[in-house]
Amino acid sequence: MAVDPGLGGTVGNPRERTVTTPDAQVRWTAVEHYLGARQATTYRLSPPGSHPEVTYVVGDGGQGIALHVELTGRHRPPTSPLPSVIIDTIAVHGMRMARIRTTQEPLLRDFHDLLNAIADRIITHDRSLEQAFSETVRAWSALLGRSRDIGAAKRIGLMGELAVLGSVAAAHGWSTAVDSWIGPEGEEHDFGLPEVDVEVKTTASERRRHVVHGLGQLSPAPNRDLWLVSIQLTRGGGHGRTLSDCARAVRRNVSEHAPSLVDRLDHKLSASGWRPDMPDDERWHLRSAVVPLRVDGTVPRLDESAVPPEMRDRIGDITYTVDVTGLPPSGGAPSALTDISLP
Repeated sequence: MAVDPGLGGTVGNPRERTVTTPDAQVRWTAVEHYLGARQATTYRLSPPGSHPEVTYVVGDGGQGIALHVELTGRHRPPTSPLPSVIIDTIAVHGMRMARIRTTQEPLLRDFHDLLNAIADRIITHDRSLEQAFSETVRAWSALLGRSRDIGAAKRIGLMGELAVLGSVAAAHGWSTAVDSWIGPEGEEHDFGLPEVDVEVKTTASERRRHVVHGLGQLSPAPNRDLWLVSIQLTRGGGHGRTLSDCARAVRRNVSEHAPSLVDRLDHKLSASGWRPDMPDDERWHLRSAVVPLRVDGTVPRLDESAVPPEMRDRIGDITYTVDVTGLPPSGGAPSALTDISLP
């Protein structure tokens, strides 16, 4: 047995260490020791047998550090708004795990604190990875006075989801609509309606070209139909809607018709990147009619069959673009997907 520097406990296998400190965090002195010795080490931060499994890895990519968080069910990793922080998907001992790492080696000490903060929120405060990452980044951004804006692609993507949210509410009521909006909670698809799953894709281009994240995003769950909703927006000048206009309109409706769900809606809006004080002066309106497509043989997509089984553990993530320009709306669309407009 070897004494683990900085933790005050004993460890066995140098590749598998369990942190027993009450706050389940790794001390920088221990990380610095192994980085200096060029020794790869893994600390399990979450209690044995608990899920999701959370591990802190020293020596990731040579001299780097990373946080690995188990992806349970059909959860997918959040998208990082920080150019120096990368989140991808890897396979570890048969588990799908999100890996959070940085490209900036000179900032490893500060990045270490960020990873500890994320891990603490997951393990101690029972937050999901999506929640823990977004809350940590939001808190650090507020503390440092950084811009709290989100990129244009994420902005219009959220507008598209809010448009579908309003359409679901018209068909099923606001309570069902808020409950069914599961994308901000890290689920594989954006909406889980009583009868089908829905993936919303929004673009500002003249063609219906949409970015797909991962092999599972356009893969139907067993015994469930999956619908792809293709939305095109264009800048609307003084007559369009801003993201804040849409978010506030949805919030007013939920406050009126399902007041007990306002806090849950607020959390989902926050997890999606929107905040009431966010700079917002871009106005948009629908460029064309919304096109709902049943994900079947007519919709271009990749699934797990696109990657040989022996290669899947060696490919961390796949992002690709589909073009559904010219495809007609599929027949038999659910009523919640037949009359979509910006709220």
